[in-house]
Amino acid sequence: MAVTLAREVRSARLTTRAAAEAYIGGVCFKLGPPRLIGAELEWLTLHCRADDPSHPHRPDLHDLASVLAPHAPTSIAPDSPARPLPAGSAVTLEPGGQIELSSTPLPSVEELCAALTADSEQLRSRLARADIAMVDAAADPARPADRILQLPRYRAMEERFDRIGPYGRLMMCNTAATQVSVDAGADAVEVSERWTVLHAVGPALLAAFACSPRLWGIPDGAWASQRMRAWFELDPGRTDPPPLADPISSYGRWALDAPMLCVIGGCGDCPDDWSLAGDATFADWMAGELDEVIGRRPDHRDLDYHLSTLFPPVRAAGHLEVRYLDAQPGELWRVPIAALDALLCDRETVAEAAALSAGTAGRWRDAAEFGLVDTELRCAAVGLLSLAASKSRSFSVELSAAAQRCRRGRTPVQEADA
Repeated sequence: MAVTLAREVRSARLTTRAAAEAYIGGVCFKLGPPRLIGAELEWLTLHCRADDPSHPHRPDLHDLASVLAPHAPTSIAPDSPARPLPAGSAVTLEPGGQIELSSTPLPSVEELCAALTADSEQLRSRLARADIAMVDAAADPARPADRILQLPRYRAMEERFDRIGPYGRLMMCNTAATQVSVDAGADAVEVSERWTVLHAVGPALLAAFACSPRLWGIPDGAWASQRMRAWFELDPGRTDPPPLADPISSYGRWALDAPMLCVIGGCGDCPDDWSLAGDATFADWMAGELDEVIGRRPDHRDLDYHLSTLFPPVRAAGHLEVRYLDAQPGELWRVPIAALDALLCDRETVAEAAALSAGTAGRWRDAAEFGLVDTELRCAAVGLLSLAASKSRSFSVELSAAAQRCRRGRTPVQEADA
């Protein structure tokens, strides 16, 4: 009976804005003592074919499905069991062929990094059987932004973003990130503290780990992170930071007023083959302004899908998902993960990190454009990484080295190539 009632509640029509905001607050901010950390690592991929070795091609989906076998995502192999790799990470694919590992949430950053190391080695070995290489880069400067994953969701994204400019297609096909997920907090006060500090430290950490100065087809301009430039430009109502005050309630208001991407189709788990013209919001749909276009009012399933199409620098998805970090060269992806883990280790450290980054909080675009060239951002990055080093149990050496790198104004790629 409990399961049946839950399904009925989730499929009920949303009739008031207050109910929708309350629902978002409940599903996007799961309360409980912070215990777990997870991460997603992305790599660009290329296939150097024997018949054309001088050109780096995007991999063939059949080849990917074949070498991934039972680990292949259903996006390229609908009948695949999509089993995790041995250390628990799921394999997914991004629209341009970028390969992604999504860890299982783990109790410590040490366990997380060990699991991702093991699974990334397993993944690299599997792809090598089909001459597919994983490229440690946050942006692809060499290839046009060609989408190889033909799913309705990505078609709808491409249609909307193309109406705005070139950045959406570039983000979808030519960029890669390091993403970190942490528990929201034990109560509303702690959620607010953790939410606020993840935004406050964001510009400085973005600058510290920016390593994508070149991106194919990008309009003129020298930016430290062309990847984040693409995110900020592709659809601002969907990607700009939401209000920070009282996140559990304000995130819901922001989400309802964000532009819709597309509508879930009748099959229940896939979007229709069309996206919505204009900037209609979910609140507009609830109010009946799209009755003639869609023919029905939204339910909880529609709202769940809408939430998955929003991409702010920190996204609330039950946990808090940090999305502002470039993919790092080599094994350096451990450093930003360890930094965030250390900066969130206790409430006193959270407060200290917030104080260190107060002067650069909100300077997202400056961080993406100027990176460590900006003196204030560089100083904040050094202070935060030094604080993280003092709090980390296992990564103090790496974090101290990153602080010294930032003090010298060097990017992760410059340091790795030195």
